[in-house]
Amino acid sequence: MELSITRPDDWHLHLREGELLEAVVPHSSNHFGRAIIMPNLKPPITTTLKAVAYQKSILKALPENCDFTPLMTLYLTDTTSPNEIKLARESGAVFGVKLYPAGATTNSQDGVTDLFGKCLPVLEEMVHQNMPLLVHGEVTSSEVDIFDREKVFIDTILGPLIQKFPRLKVVMEHITTKDAVQFVESCDEGFVAATVTPQHLVLNRNSIFQGGLQPHNYCLPVLKRETHRQAIVKAVTSGSKRFFLGTDSAPHEKRTKERSCGCAGVYNAPVALSVYAKVFEEAGALDKLEAFTSFNGPDFYGLPRNTSKIKLTKTPWKVPSSFSFALGDIVPMFADATLEWLPSDS
Repeated sequence: MELSITRPDDWHLHLREGELLEAVVPHSSNHFGRAIIMPNLKPPITTTLKAVAYQKSILKALPENCDFTPLMTLYLTDTTSPNEIKLARESGAVFGVKLYPAGATTNSQDGVTDLFGKCLPVLEEMVHQNMPLLVHGEVTSSEVDIFDREKVFIDTILGPLIQKFPRLKVVMEHITTKDAVQFVESCDEGFVAATVTPQHLVLNRNSIFQGGLQPHNYCLPVLKRETHRQAIVKAVTSGSKRFFLGTDSAPHEKRTKERSCGCAGVYNAPVALSVYAKVFEEAGALDKLEAFTSFNGPDFYGLPRNTSKIKLTKTPWKVPSSFSFALGDIVPMFADATLEWLPSDS
């Protein structure tokens, strides 16, 4: 079996910087046309000038004759100014502003501590500039169970935010629960959408512990119960325009994952399209795969769809055990496994 689909985009991608950037960017640029690039570097990308400089470093790291466009984002802080949002829109390089609740995930310590108390003028300017807010949807209070943090965020922050700013475009990123599915489906289409990762479509929280602790399946938001996974699969394979591809591919050196206090993040860029195709095939919804991978995202962001094509061929291929680079190794999702769908240029 062979599928030809419009070249996909990745609406949530971590590329890091330096040698790690150079090592991982080909795995995304080979098959994706564009990607929303996360700004949680050290230090974070908090200004338009930093975003443009980071974009240039990504473009420099691309393989020759590669037609890949990094779409940049700003890291929202308690001190971000409305004028910075205006500059970001005028730059033509920045396509979203990322909300990390302080302490929610990797390099989020500089994130927002009080969204409603410190960021209202910025949010108002984002509505005016039609600039999307990209949300890591978890509260960070130690009193809230880690498996409940997404639901509590919806109830206490995201729901009130949408009520206060109904015309603000919001992407709830890497959703993990049926609560998030239901919330997105309850909002006005075209203003609230969600990205979905490969791991949250095929793994549940058992995958972190089966056969011993599995650090390469540990990510934030953490994997949830099987009932939540099933709800997300049903949503994305339904044909709804509210959900689109966002891998949240997050590379870390092997030694920083396999240690006593390992990093959160799943490196899925090399296998993402294969996994998405498997999910849609098993749901009997291959006819809806292209919309999820290639149409819903650009339509939400108001960007043109890609015109080139890629091919997905149902042929077994083995995932490498790791990828080596100057500073060490990176272990991909499903390392050493055999997958069934192989992407290539059309």
